Parts: sequence; C-alpha cells; structure tokens
Amino acid sequence: MPTTNIKEEARRMIDQLPDDADWDDLMDEIYVRAAIENGIRDSEAGRTLSTEELRENLGLPK
Repeated sequence: MPTTNIKEEARRMIDQLPDDADWDDLMDEIYVRAAIENGIRDSEAGRTLSTEELRENLGLPK
C-alpha cells in the first residue's frame, strides 16, 4: 500500500463531505478508512482466518 500524507488525505475527506456534515460524519469517514487500511495490512501480513476457521473459533455450525 503506498504511503500517503495523512494531512492531505484528511483534507480530501473533509472536502468530499457535504456542507451540512457534522463531526459524527467526519469521524465515520475516518473510522471506515482506518478499518479498511488496517484490514488490508492484516491481509497482506497473512493475519487472516478462513470462513471455516472463524466459524470453528466462534462455535458456529459449518
């Protein structure tokens, strides 16, 4: 994943929000972005489970 300037990305996010956005809207955007980036890093590092492994860990039927 390419390294990006966080300040530039934050400005871009803010610019894309509607004019009537509130703090919760901004926080949602930041949270979703961080969750996606963390998930991609985990996947690239092999820190994932198959569906079967997850179901077994949670005690769910196959």
